[in-house]
Amino acid sequence: MSEANRCAAPAQLPARAKVAVVAGKLTGAVSRAAGRGSGAVVGGRVALRLDPELLRRLTAGRACVLVSATNGKTTTTRLVSEALRAKGPVASNALGANMPAGITAAMAEDRAAEYAVIEVDEKYLPGVAEQVKPRAIALLNLSRDQLDRAAETRMMAQKWRDGLADTDATVIANADDPLIVWAAGRVRDVVWVAVGQSWKDDAWSCPQCGGVLHLEADDWSCGTCELRRPTPQWSLDGAELVAPDGARVGLTGLKLPGRANRANAVSAAATAAVFGVEPGVAIGRMEHVAAVAGRYDTVTYRGRTLRLLLAKNPAGWLETFDLVAPSSGAAPEGPVLLSVNALSADGTDTSWLWDVDYTRLVGHRVLVIGRRRLDLAVRLQVAGVDFEVFDDVEAAVDKAPAGPIDVIANYTAFQQLRQKVGA
Repeated sequence: MSEANRCAAPAQLPARAKVAVVAGKLTGAVSRAAGRGSGAVVGGRVALRLDPELLRRLTAGRACVLVSATNGKTTTTRLVSEALRAKGPVASNALGANMPAGITAAMAEDRAAEYAVIEVDEKYLPGVAEQVKPRAIALLNLSRDQLDRAAETRMMAQKWRDGLADTDATVIANADDPLIVWAAGRVRDVVWVAVGQSWKDDAWSCPQCGGVLHLEADDWSCGTCELRRPTPQWSLDGAELVAPDGARVGLTGLKLPGRANRANAVSAAATAAVFGVEPGVAIGRMEHVAAVAGRYDTVTYRGRTLRLLLAKNPAGWLETFDLVAPSSGAAPEGPVLLSVNALSADGTDTSWLWDVDYTRLVGHRVLVIGRRRLDLAVRLQVAGVDFEVFDDVEAAVDKAPAGPIDVIANYTAFQQLRQKVGA
């Protein structure tokens, strides 16, 4: 490890912080024993109540990376972590507890790691960045999500733009997302990455002046002001990563499927390069990742093979359809089980269902479950999709035609299915 990339030892904690860490771990253990989840969030809350500066203390002396986006941040966090392990031990909130309490609990769990790769909820990114003082921040995308409680996308971009303006971090940013480009527009050190942007319905007008954006296949610009797609240093070209020096690294060895995960891998490699990890080394390590927090897991349930896929919002559904219903005109291959809830963690407003192009599922045998299965059924009927509605996953799986089943679910529906099928 070069001196430029060598990390200082994690800082020693004062007595108050040590008490907070112990109290948080005990609280988390009690929560787990009571069957109330992992205990990370409640443990972190207790620890922060005892020492509000605990996150700052737990990350002092480490080389930290923050990863934030509407879609793909859990997967990219895992990929960056794998790449950075080429340099040394890495602490991470790998299971996706991405608000300050969950992040604090994860950092308290592993005090010795030189590096920390932290997934951060979009709303909390500026505050966490101020606490953590990261060396790198990866900004992947912004799109509509949790409509009843998350800020409108342009408001979120403005919050990032203001909150990150003075950061000393190197920001790795998606050049194909106008909202990300504008959000990173006041950052001193930006590495631009071109990984594509399939979902464009949140970027028809310029976030800077309100003018109309001219969107093309691999370019965009504002027709009124100077905002335009910056020249990228890194890019995704089909199934290859293209590095700043023109070197190409194949991505066909990735076990995580689809274009979206190739994009995540390129952003992760660009982030790892800030710490001196060569692209080939980074991608080689990422090839060992086959699933992330249950996403893309394949399980056997009631004698059937299920592949579990998460889709929380219109942009996520669009990327998932590339796996189960390609737009290339290929014939449908198997049944698809859809599950949608509208609990607090999902957002209770399901009007986003009307922004998803469910016509991509025409020709598939579609099975529908979940608390909002009737809302989804109406949307599928309008889209001309043949479907059946079931009360639970057992009935749906038993009625499905022969062959593997792709299961697509939003956040809480996905977690419930994981518990049910043993993933």
